[in-house]
Amino acid sequence: MTHSNSLGTQDDRTLVITRIFNAPLELFYQVWTQPEHIAQWWGPKGFTTRVEALDLTPGGQWRYVMIGPDGTEYPVKGVFSEIVPFERIVTSDEFDEGFEEVVKVDLPQGIVMTALFEALGSKTKLTLQIVHASADDRRKHEEMGVIGGWNSSFDCLDEYLVTL
Repeated sequence: MTHSNSLGTQDDRTLVITRIFNAPLELFYQVWTQPEHIAQWWGPKGFTTRVEALDLTPGGQWRYVMIGPDGTEYPVKGVFSEIVPFERIVTSDEFDEGFEEVVKVDLPQGIVMTALFEALGSKTKLTLQIVHASADDRRKHEEMGVIGGWNSSFDCLDEYLVTL
């Protein structure tokens, strides 16, 4: 398995989050890619998520709406550019129409997200690489709390995996 070498080093446009989950690769991949599972864990703690579209094919689109504890909706969307089952998924990651009205910040644009999956016996290692159009966009995304948000989502994912 040499694909883990393709990440390269973190540069000023890139954020990398790595986490090991207590689930075998096949199960983890299903939970990452199937709408009925995604709705159970996606988004920070206290949020719910509505999966409005998920076409897991190159060129296919996805759209999720995260709903905050106060009912505020945060729509996100993207287009898949590469899918290697059980190994890698590459997608654009955009804030959809209406998001900027909710958070009132200048949102980063042109984000490309790569999820790399690696089997570690009965566990799965996920490496999430988030590449921004510029260092400035990366900084904006960090200031919005992207790392804490993903880690909170991953906590929810950990809790969900225990129930399966």
